Amino acid sequence: MRQQARNIQYTVRGIPQEVDRALRRKAAQRKLSLNQIIVEELTAGTTGARKRADFHDVAGQWTADPAFDEIIGTQRQIDQDKWK
Repeated sequence: MRQQARNIQYTVRGIPQEVDRALRRKAAQRKLSLNQIIVEELTAGTTGARKRADFHDVAGQWTADPAFDEIIGTQRQIDQDKWK
């Protein structure tokens, strides 16, 4: 009988500081627990698949930029000569 993933526990020692910092930063950005991030990273690293798509770290990060809006506005103009 296959054991459920939530019943399996690991104790891992010797985690490099830069890995710890990166994992904690991801957890904070995604507003997830450190454990959840570690499980996601282990899953992705071993099976090549993520449990779920999560765009929380980029959602809501848009900053208004009038110069960008002006450029996009010019691209959205219809050239009437090309639509005849």
